[in-house]
Parts: sequence; C-alpha cells; structure tokens
Amino acid sequence: MDSNVRPESMVRITTPELADAFIKEQVAALQKQIGNGKVLLALSGGVDSSVTAALLIKAIGQNLTCVHVNHGLLRKGEAEQVIDVFRNQMKANLVYIDATDRFLDKLAGVSDPEQKRKIIGAEFINVFEEEAKKIDGVKFLGQGTIYPDILESHGVKAHHNVGGLPEKFGLELVEPVKLLFKDEVRVVGKALGLPDSMVFRQPFPGPGLGVRCTGAITRDRLEAVRESDAILREEFANAGLAGKVWQYFTIVPDYRSTGVKDGKRLWDWPVIIRAVNTTDAMTATVEEIPWPLLNKITKRILAEVKGVNRVLYDLSPKPCATIEWE
Repeated sequence: MDSNVRPESMVRITTPELADAFIKEQVAALQKQIGNGKVLLALSGGVDSSVTAALLIKAIGQNLTCVHVNHGLLRKGEAEQVIDVFRNQMKANLVYIDATDRFLDKLAGVSDPEQKRKIIGAEFINVFEEEAKKIDGVKFLGQGTIYPDILESHGVKAHHNVGGLPEKFGLELVEPVKLLFKDEVRVVGKALGLPDSMVFRQPFPGPGLGVRCTGAITRDRLEAVRESDAILREEFANAGLAGKVWQYFTIVPDYRSTGVKDGKRLWDWPVIIRAVNTTDAMTATVEEIPWPLLNKITKRILAEVKGVNRVLYDLSPKPCATIEWE
C-alpha cells in the first residue's frame, strides 16, 4: 500500500485516549526508522511543525535539532514562545536564528506579492541550508506534512518553504503526522502537552506578516501590522472569540490618508481588520463583531499603534474576496 494514502480503516483521532495510542505507535515507528541517526527540523511554531517536533523529542531526544528561523515577519511574541516551549520547557536541541535584517533587506522595494513569496521562500532555504551544514551526521529531515498537504500539493509542505530541501540534501524524510487531518493533529498536540496557544493557533501564511503588509514592505508599516494584530488577538481572547472565529488579523496597506490629532494634520496609514469563518477555506463568511468590542479595538489601535489614523473593517466574503489580501 502507498504509505502516503490514509487507510480507510484508520480510526479518526478524536479523544485523548486515541491520541495516546497514536503517540505510542509513532514513537516506536520513529525509533525504528531513525535508530541512532540525527534529524533536522524546520520549526515554525505552527501546530504541524510543533507537534512533529514534540513527537520526535519524545522518540529521539537530543538527536533532533530544531531550527527556528525568525524572518522578521512573525506575529508579536511568536519567536519567544517557540524558544520558551521547546528550549526551556521541553529541553529540545533548538537553534534560533534571527534573520530579520537579512530578509527585510532582500524584500526592500519589492511590491509584487508572488515575488515577495519567492524571495521569502528562497531565503528561508538559504538560511536553513547554512545551518544544516554546521551539523554533522544528519541523515533525516523532519517535516510537519499533514494529510491535506498530500491531497492538495503532492506532499510538499509548501508553507514551511522547505519543499526543495529533501532532494537537494539527499536526506530521508520523517513525517510522523502525514496521515492526520488538522483537527487530529491538534488532539495529538494536546496529548503531548503543548500549550493551547500553540495547538489551537489560527492559520498563518508561510510569508507571515509579509502578505499583510501589502505592497513593498517597510519596517515601520510592518511594525504597525504586528502591533495592531497583537491588539486584535488580545481583545478577541478577552471576549471569548479566540476559539470561535476561524481566522482574524489586521492588514496595513501601502497608502495613506489625511487625519488630525492634537490639532495637527496627519498623513498616516489605515489598519484593516479581517475576521472570517470557514470550514474548508474555499468559501468564507464575515464574523459579526459586536459594536462595543469593535469600538474598543478601534480606540486601542488608534491610541497605541504608531503611524495609524483610521481603522476599517473588511466586510467582504469569499468569494469574491480572498481571505488574505495578497
């Protein structure tokens, strides 16, 4: 049987008991596949790579090297969370690389969305390759491939931007969650002891905030995206919406409008709020945010985020709008 095809008889993992059985089975399978070998894993901090890392830590401990690349396009606090959970709590062998300047310098002046994606993906591979060369004896590459990746993109974990590495390096793939759907991966993550903020993290694009800082990315506008996004996430969590809305984020487009503050004229950016619900990401409906909450978020963004003078709410469903703006 094709190892990339989920057996029809495979029981869906919906309970902690089923997750524990899956973990026990996968740990044994990983130990058999890897032996005393070394594994390299690109750890983004998303649920798929985090669960893969936790499984590998349980199976082979320090023979796993996790590489977390901060390309400067992460949400506020994400890199710190990865370091705290994996290095401090799980005692993982974690290599952290702050490549912010390297990525943002490459992206300077680039406004085409596809070109931005290509630059981010290519530079990620370059950074990852440089780190891989520093580690002796690596024979395996861990990937957080899940079953929808196999169904939709022939097994390439595209949003981790490492699809070209296995063939290039000649490493054997290790993909312990490749037959699971996203909801099953979350159940396994809970059973492995990962924090809810990581296990139930909403979808986040590979290029990160680079697709929410539309047009050519600038550091000040990128910071406005990061800070406004953090306010939105905090207020949604406080209002009990964090687990009820599928995806919510802010966008800061590359244009300005006039405004006034403290009797002075402003020429600043708008922040656009996007909040949608979906089951398959093929269609999406707009979440109705209660006015008191929307008003509170607006006031905080205008008061706390530098360079912003308007807050807008995107009311467009999919179709005809897409979920992301780029």
